[in-house]
Amino acid sequence: MNRHLRRLDEYRLELPSSYKPGMNGPAVIYADAELEKLIEPGALEQAANTATLPGLAGCALAMPDIHTGYGFPIGGVAAYDARDGVISPGGVGYDINCGVRLLASSLEVKTLGGRLEDLAHKLWSGIPAGVGAGGGLRVNRREQDGPLIDGAAWAVKNGLGRQEDLERAESNGALPGADPRAVSARAQERGRDQLGTLGSGNHFLEVQEVTDIYDEAAAGAFGIFKGQLTVMLHTGSRGLGHQVCSDYIGVMRDAARRYGIALADPQLAAAPFRSAEGQRYFGAMQAAANYAWANRQALTGLIREIFEKTFGLGENALGLRLVYDVAHNIAKLEEHEVAGRKTKLVVHRKGATRAFGPGHPELPPAYAAAGQPVIIPGDMGRGSYLLAGAAGAMAATFGSACHGAGRLLSRGEALRRGRGRSITDELSAKGVWVRSSGPETLAEEMPEAYKDVDAVVRVVTGAGLAKKVARFRPLLVIKG
Repeated sequence: MNRHLRRLDEYRLELPSSYKPGMNGPAVIYADAELEKLIEPGALEQAANTATLPGLAGCALAMPDIHTGYGFPIGGVAAYDARDGVISPGGVGYDINCGVRLLASSLEVKTLGGRLEDLAHKLWSGIPAGVGAGGGLRVNRREQDGPLIDGAAWAVKNGLGRQEDLERAESNGALPGADPRAVSARAQERGRDQLGTLGSGNHFLEVQEVTDIYDEAAAGAFGIFKGQLTVMLHTGSRGLGHQVCSDYIGVMRDAARRYGIALADPQLAAAPFRSAEGQRYFGAMQAAANYAWANRQALTGLIREIFEKTFGLGENALGLRLVYDVAHNIAKLEEHEVAGRKTKLVVHRKGATRAFGPGHPELPPAYAAAGQPVIIPGDMGRGSYLLAGAAGAMAATFGSACHGAGRLLSRGEALRRGRGRSITDELSAKGVWVRSSGPETLAEEMPEAYKDVDAVVRVVTGAGLAKKVARFRPLLVIKG
C-alpha cells in the first residue's frame, strides 16, 4: 500500500496535498482496514490526480467502491468552483448518467407461486438487452430532440409512465441546460433506436425480495416493507452517451493546452467550466443525461406492462411505484458550503451517487424527513441496499455516497476464473434465476468479481454519509 497514505479515522484515509506536485488539496478515500487492502494503486493515483485540476473545492474524494477508471477513479467525487474551476469528461465517464431506479410493488414474494420462471421468460423476451442492442423505441429525426431536452418527461408524455414518476427521480428526470445542438449527428444516430433498452456489462434488471428493514420510519416513507417484491433497474445513456464522451475527449485535450491547464494524466482532459468548450460539453452531457432518464423511464413502462400481463393485475393492484431514480456518472451545478460560504460548484460524481440529507429542498416532500433514497446495487448473488442520505454527506462529500459494491476483478480475470464453470447453475443453487446473452457476460459479472456490498455499506453508514433502510436479495436477474 502507498506509504504516503495515512489513516484519518476508522473510515477515512488521506493522501496529503504534498503527495505529488500540483495537488490543490488532499485526496480523501473512504475505506476501513478491510477495504483498504483491496484498493488498487492505480485508483489511488487517479484520486490524487483529480486534486490537481484547477478550482478544486476542499479535497478530492473516493468512495469505498473505488477502482481504476478513465481519468478519475470509479467511485470518485470532485467539485470545482463554477467561476474559476473546470469540467472534465473523465470525471463523468463514457456512460453518462448511468443510474439506478427502484420500483416497489404492492405484492409479497410469497404470492409469486410458480410464476417466477414465466416472469423471467417474459422480461427476457420483452426487454431488449446486450451489446449495441437496438429494438427499443425508434425516434425519428424530427422527434430526436425530445428525449434530450425533456428526459423522463418525454417518456411519460409518450405513455410510458406516470406524472408521479417525475417527482421521484433525481432532478425530476431532466436537467434544464441540455443543448441538443452540442450532440453530434453520430451520437444522435447511435441513440436513435436504443430508448427502452438495457445494454450490457454491469447493466441489469433485477427482481428482488426485501429481506431486512433497518429503519422503519424511512422504509415507511419510501413505501418499503419486509417480504415485498421489488424491481431494480441499472442502465444509462447507451451509445449516445458513449459517443458524446468520445467526441469531447479530444476537444477538451486541445482546450487544456490552450488554457494552460497542466494535466497529471491526459485522461483528465478538462476545460474551464465557463469557457466555450466547457459550456458546450456541459450542454451535450446534460442532453445525454436526459436521454438516460428517458431510457430508464421507457424501460419502466415496459416492465409495468410485462408485470401486469404476467400477474393479471391492473396498475393499482400491482403498484410498481417508483421509489427513486439516482444518477451515478454525472457533473452537476450545485450549491454547497465551502469554508463557511455557499459556493456554486461543478460536482463530478463518477461511480458515485447523490445522497442529500433530510430537509434538502430538492427532495420530494414525502422524503424530506428521511433523506434522499440512495440505491446501492450489490451483485447477482449477495444482494443490494436502500440507504437514506444523511447530514454527514452534506458536510463531508458534497452530498455523495458510493454507487455500488465496486469492481474487484478485471473483466479478463473474471473470465479466467469463470472458465469451466456454469455461473447460471451456481446462481440457481442460490435460488436466483438468471437470463443473459451468454456465459461470458455472466462470468464477467460473477459475484466474486465485486467487493462485498455489506462491507462497502458498512463504511458509508459508519462514516455518517447515509443510513441503512433496507436490504434486498435477488430472485431473478436479466443481463445483456
